[in-house]
Amino acid sequence: QVQLVESGGGLVQAGGSLRLSCVASGGTFIAYAMGWFRQVPGKEREFVASIGSWNSGSTRIADSVKGRFTISRDNARNTVYLQMNSLKPEDTAVYYCAVDMFVVLRTTPRYWGQGTQVTVSS
Repeated sequence: QVQLVESGGGLVQAGGSLRLSCVASGGTFIAYAMGWFRQVPGKEREFVASIGSWNSGSTRIADSVKGRFTISRDNARNTVYLQMNSLKPEDTAVYYCAVDMFVVLRTTPRYWGQGTQVTVSS
């Protein structure tokens, strides 16, 4: 069964950087789209970033983080990364890794990680 394990979350001051990692196991993921969502208590889970299968270079970044966040993947390690720069307090959320069996990530991906907390202080 597919499992996703996230790491890299933590507490950082505004303007700082973090890199989230998500390691997938239970399959071969080169043909799977991978990405990140985030959720604040009381709000809907929102899309953050995705990267297409086969490390195609087909990336999609949410407007709220565009220019600050970068997504990448290492297929040999079944890992997707989210590099977060110039962090703002409004970036505070639980960040969830997602994997899907399509070329691009769907709105409701098939597989989810457990989430990692990112807290940005002002």
